[in-house]
Amino acid sequence: MKLLFRQRIFSWLDSYDIYDEDNRVVFRVEGKLSIGHCLYIYDCNHEHIGTIKEEVFRLLPKFRMYVNDQYIGEIYKELTFFKPKYHVECNGWRIQGNVWEWDYDVLDNHQIIATISKELFHLSDTYILDIKNDQDALYVLMIVLAIDAEKCSRNN
Repeated sequence: MKLLFRQRIFSWLDSYDIYDEDNRVVFRVEGKLSIGHCLYIYDCNHEHIGTIKEEVFRLLPKFRMYVNDQYIGEIYKELTFFKPKYHVECNGWRIQGNVWEWDYDVLDNHQIIATISKELFHLSDTYILDIKNDQDALYVLMIVLAIDAEKCSRNN
C-alpha cells in the first residue's frame, strides 16, 4: 500500500490529508489546540480512529499513541549524532532515518515494515509512505506524524 501524506498549507493548526494511490483521501489529520502537538486521526468516513500527543518538557521527543481513545504505547526519539532513530514501544518497531532526515525505514527486527520518503520541492510537508501490510497503515501514519511534529518543534 502506498500513501501520500500532505500537510495542508492554509491552516492555523497542523492538518494533513493522506491519499491512496487512486488519489482518494483515506485519512485526515486535524491538530487540536494544546501544549505540544496533539493530532487527531480520522478515517475516510470522518470517524475518529487515533490520536498522537506530544509529551512536553522532555530532553528527547516522546509521543503517546491512542487507537480509539485507548492508550497503546509511545514513539520516542533515541539519542544519536548523525542518523535519527526512533522506537515504537507498543510493537517493538525501530525507525532509522538518513543523515538528511528525508528517508526512513520502519523495521521489525531486520524486516522492513514500511519506508517513508520526504518529497522535496513542495510548499508543504509531503511524504510517500510505502507500507507492506495494509493493517499497519495507522501505526505508520502515527510514526510520520511524530517525525514531522518533532522536526517542526525543533525548527521553531
